Amino acid sequence: MMSYLGIGAMAQLLFFASVAGTFQELVPPTVAQGTTSGITEARQVVVRSAADWRALWAAHSPQAAPDVDFSRSVVAGVFLGSRPSAGFRVEITNVSMQGTRAIVQFVEHRPGSDDIVAQMLTAPFHLVALPNSVRDVSFQETKP
Repeated sequence: MMSYLGIGAMAQLLFFASVAGTFQELVPPTVAQGTTSGITEARQVVVRSAADWRALWAAHSPQAAPDVDFSRSVVAGVFLGSRPSAGFRVEITNVSMQGTRAIVQFVEHRPGSDDIVAQMLTAPFHLVALPNSVRDVSFQETKP
């Protein structure tokens, strides 16, 4: 499943980002999210250029990459790496921003012990857009 940046979502993102010097919480627009990635080792990424975006996407998926305007945005993402079954997913739930600093908060959702899930390898991921004014990005896992 893939989502693309809508004009309204980008406008909301830029509004929050333009409030300089204040602490803002936002849910950034999703660039792509799913449970199947070619990236099978856990990693958190920040992509600032079209060339780096093409390289990351080539490692991630054979499909065409979503368009990202790097003159306005950077992409932040979480790849959980390989998981032993269906039922795992990752969600970037919030971004705390202050000036050019951003803390990307994410949650790993796991299947419950009583859940019936397909026995197949998955590799969950979530990629979001942040304003390109963000210079310092850190990631923080939170509990579901």
